[in-house]
Amino acid sequence: MQKVAVVGLGNIGKTHCKFYNENPNVELVAVCDLMEENANAVAHLYSAKPYDDIATMLAEEEIDVVSIATAGEENGGDHYEPAVLAIEAGKNTLVEKPISNDIVKARKMVQLAKEKNVRLVSNLNHRFVPPAYKGKELIEKGELGTLLFLNMKLTIQNPAETSPWFHLRALHPHSVDVMRYFAGDVKRVQAFMTKAPGREIWSTASINLEFASGAVGHLTGSYDMAVRHPIEYCEVAGNKGRFVIDNVYEHFTFYPHDSDELLTMRNSIMTGVGSFQETFKNRLDHFIQQIEDGVPPADMEASGAHALAGQEVIEAAIRSQLENGAVIDIPTVE
Repeated sequence: MQKVAVVGLGNIGKTHCKFYNENPNVELVAVCDLMEENANAVAHLYSAKPYDDIATMLAEEEIDVVSIATAGEENGGDHYEPAVLAIEAGKNTLVEKPISNDIVKARKMVQLAKEKNVRLVSNLNHRFVPPAYKGKELIEKGELGTLLFLNMKLTIQNPAETSPWFHLRALHPHSVDVMRYFAGDVKRVQAFMTKAPGREIWSTASINLEFASGAVGHLTGSYDMAVRHPIEYCEVAGNKGRFVIDNVYEHFTFYPHDSDELLTMRNSIMTGVGSFQETFKNRLDHFIQQIEDGVPPADMEASGAHALAGQEVIEAAIRSQLENGAVIDIPTVE
């Protein structure tokens, strides 16, 4: 039984609480929020202990896992201080994406977890769905052959204008992580961005990527689309076949080069992922299961190091835009 505390009780933090509470291997023992009334309300709902200070909570409670969903200027990028406290205390730590909007702090966070040999992961929930598992399986079995290209699209409607790079840093940890999940490290990027009418931020982006493997890719992202239509598309192609994932988890198709027979998966209305929120459940349950199984910190899925590697890609894309579409090398994350 893993004793869990959730820090930051906005909508995402409340979602964490809900799914941890439903996990039979979890006891939600404490919740923490700077606003005392938020902590009290959520604590009452789940019979947990409320706190408004994480240091006090860590000192007073017996906790195995700290899940951090604190808010921030760029849609929740201020995880550094609570994460450092949790890691220093030796707790298994999950942070919402992005791991940090300050790349220097993100690097420090990952390095600290490595030094302390503490499990640090991020809620990169778009990879925790059956179609992504199937795509990964086919790649590892060699069914696609040598990977050649990836096309990724992630678009929603978000009118917020918190910073010039809000769209990149808040949304695309997910899309970059999905691409890295299938194709590995990114070597360099080149970005072009535009602003929709009336917008001050770079709300739509086109990013070219070259992977360390030699595969190439492209990411289209936007905060200017409608969420009533499909938001995500991923195509991965090799010299033996390719697959397409439509709308995160709704449909998967594998197209082998040497056969007219396709492999297709669909999301059943009876037994499939019931709603997008359940991707959070899949991710949090997987985190708890890996802890229960004793998976070493370096082998955790969607780890802090994976999140940092994705954030390095995003920061390089921002630099490319600032440098008029220059090609920017990506630093290696150890």
